Amino acid sequence: MAGLRELDRPWHFAVTATTRPMRAGEEDGKDYIFVDLETFLRMRERDELLESAQVYDRWYGVPRQQVRDPLIAGKDVILEIDVQGAATIRQIAPEALTIFVMPGSVDELRRRLMGRGTEDENEMRRRLEEASVELSRIGEFDYRVVNRDGELEAAVREVDAIIAAEKCRVEPRLVQFL
Repeated sequence: MAGLRELDRPWHFAVTATTRPMRAGEEDGKDYIFVDLETFLRMRERDELLESAQVYDRWYGVPRQQVRDPLIAGKDVILEIDVQGAATIRQIAPEALTIFVMPGSVDELRRRLMGRGTEDENEMRRRLEEASVELSRIGEFDYRVVNRDGELEAAVREVDAIIAAEKCRVEPRLVQFL
């Protein structure tokens, strides 16, 4: 949901570390923190990752610093994680807001994967099967947003509205006027 970055909100988008190879057009430190397996496992051993999981034979994890420092600075932190990561985050921070962003259909997901051109037929089949498993866990999330082909702006507006509404629900701090 790259469109969220364009909203100019006081949010920090945590950058996930991964052992997968960089794709064309990606930038290290912006799209992902690309590391080799040895470095990633060392990060896990040192408890430098808030959560981590092996997905499609690659490791992914959110560095604690990507969350801790922005929270200390008073920013909301946006994590782009899978259902495994979301379950871990709910255990660590049950107050976290969870939004499941999903494609309009399995056919849309298939077209998106084909358009990327980064998966062979076996990998495509595996990803679609895993998507079905993840969709079965949608009830674990606070909200769901459908990101239909050609309607990214609508999905971005919906996520923005959810975050704004949830921030209004948080008990306000006492403000004293003299």
